[in-house]
Amino acid sequence: MTVSQKSTLKVKNDIQAYALWLGERGDGPAVAVKDVIDMKGLPTRAGCRALEGAANALEDAAIIARLRQVGCHFVGKTKLHELAFGITGLNPHGSNPENPHYPAIIPGGSSSGSAAAVAAGLCDFALGTDTGGSIRVPAACCGIFGMKPSFGRISRHGMLPEYSSLDCVGPLAASLSGLVAAMAAMDETFTTLPEVHGLKINFIKAKGAKAVLEAVRCAVAIADPLFQEISLPSFAAAYEAGLVLMGKETAQAFGPLMASGQVAPDVSARLRNGAAVTDAEALAAEEVRERFTREVDSALAHIDALVLPTLPVLPPLVSEAAD
Repeated sequence: MTVSQKSTLKVKNDIQAYALWLGERGDGPAVAVKDVIDMKGLPTRAGCRALEGAANALEDAAIIARLRQVGCHFVGKTKLHELAFGITGLNPHGSNPENPHYPAIIPGGSSSGSAAAVAAGLCDFALGTDTGGSIRVPAACCGIFGMKPSFGRISRHGMLPEYSSLDCVGPLAASLSGLVAAMAAMDETFTTLPEVHGLKINFIKAKGAKAVLEAVRCAVAIADPLFQEISLPSFAAAYEAGLVLMGKETAQAFGPLMASGQVAPDVSARLRNGAAVTDAEALAAEEVRERFTREVDSALAHIDALVLPTLPVLPPLVSEAAD
């Protein structure tokens, strides 16, 4: 048995061990579902022991109902970084999803199980959620494609956390065409763009490993040999503001679970930090969000795309990723 075969078997066993329900049959695409999305008759546990006693969902989340409507079937619920609040994708509550193509490297979080299931070929596409990178990061780590749609494009009804001003549900797939097909299934308004010639792309100046930055620059140059590098004045401030808002909103949603004593130390620390965010700090972060949005809109006014690396560095080894 090859390393790849062993990894695929482990990921499959992970899904089987974690899911309460598997193997629905249908003629449409096979889909794996991150366990923050309600499926009727199953509990939604978000990878957290404090939610092990959660009642079964009484109805499907809006996105699950939509996918059933277009003929998709589901292979199971996938593992994740606890409460979708971490970037490594590692979860101390049971075995971790293994990165199928690169077993020594983290699968990335928080949608680690969804990315691993796609990379292992266990489904046609998977559903993840993304607040600050939770689809895009595991896609990059596992060598697949992931997309965070525009906020509000895909309904969040029936998802954890119940409220977020940043979180989106989106697809992960093994190819760009698979990602397009997934979006078409998820959103009836989604259509592919007409073929575009003479793309105009700007590369956002950002800190990162030289090898990563050069690889992305080379890829951009293929699409636009005349691409320009630009700076966004509020780029660094927007990163910090995002952490403030994510922390505050996630702490509001999941802070009560801390009393159980069953939340992992890394997530507990983030929840405590989020709970300490003051109203004044949150208001300042919102002002940065509005300013940065204007900067991005202005930068996109006369070009087709802004590009930067998904990850500033190569993914760490599992053995080095003690979070």
